[in-house]
Amino acid sequence: MLQAQSIVTVADNSGGKIARIFKVPGGSKRRYARIGDVVIVSIQTAEPRKAVKKKDVARAVVVRQTKPFARKDGSYIRFDENAVVLIEKQGKEMGPKGNRVFGPVPRELVERGWNNIASLAPEIV
Repeated sequence: MLQAQSIVTVADNSGGKIARIFKVPGGSKRRYARIGDVVIVSIQTAEPRKAVKKKDVARAVVVRQTKPFARKDGSYIRFDENAVVLIEKQGKEMGPKGNRVFGPVPRELVERGWNNIASLAPEIV
């Protein structure tokens, strides 16, 4: 469960390192985002000479969260960090900005329709 002002790491090679969530789209009262949800982030720190710069505003998909979440089989899974993958403005059709995804991602991303992000990840948990 991520909300506005949450600090997250960027788990791709688009150039951003740390981002801050400042909006969870989906209604005026929507407060939290879970794995597979789209959020709007502001890049806080970035690598030099890359596509994404500091202070850029971008859309991102939540790929890891520290809050445990229940799977359909009754088990729980959680990660050590909150992480997002930056995506293009158009949404699911455009795919991620980077061409690599770092770290594991849960298989719930595939269920939520983010096959292109899951295919770039080195491990699906």
